[in-house]
Amino acid sequence: MATLLIIGASRGLGLEFVRQYAADGWRVLATVRDPLSGRAASEAGAEIYVCDIGDPSSIKRLAAALDGTPIDLLIHNAGIYGANQNFGEIDPADLIEVYRVNTVAPLLVAQAFAGHLTGGKLFAVLSSMMGSITDNVSGGSYAYRASKTALNMVIKTLSVDLAERGIVPVALSPGWVRTEMGGPAAPLAPAEAVAGLRRALLDVSAADSGAFIHVDGSRLPW
Repeated sequence: MATLLIIGASRGLGLEFVRQYAADGWRVLATVRDPLSGRAASEAGAEIYVCDIGDPSSIKRLAAALDGTPIDLLIHNAGIYGANQNFGEIDPADLIEVYRVNTVAPLLVAQAFAGHLTGGKLFAVLSSMMGSITDNVSGGSYAYRASKTALNMVIKTLSVDLAERGIVPVALSPGWVRTEMGGPAAPLAPAEAVAGLRRALLDVSAADSGAFIHVDGSRLPW
């Protein structure tokens, strides 16, 4: 039985990953920030672990709790958008918090779980098309855009540093999805986005290490 660890599974895309992988017979390990928020993921078939990714010691405790558990696929889904990000109104503290959660935390998770993944395993992070420098034609969203661009660089760098261990890191773009962050106007339902990302992950090989992959399987420009 293959094992998935999904970081951030209380709602939205994370919860949908739990539902789909559990329905396909995977052992699903899922993290939430507090026990009460884990009910839906638990009912969908996941084993629930409490982890606050904003706290490095919490990430270390999670890795210790899963010591000796081989993980075939780790999906880091947790992230935040941040507050007001209009030019001229940027709050430095908010920008730093978005970086801490969206960029630093996934790197710390990679460090903590590299030993669980060694040997042809996948480390996937939920990035965004808004992290593509080439695709940015609308401006704004400074903290979120910059944090996802930095996250993409983290994935590219991990692809170099983890190559000898056989770990394949990739960044995923789910598209615009109807979640709490995406809003009701988004064209994709979570089930559609997750199904597309799962299909894309099935085609990932060592040659794709460090790639930025869209929900339709295409490779996005940096």
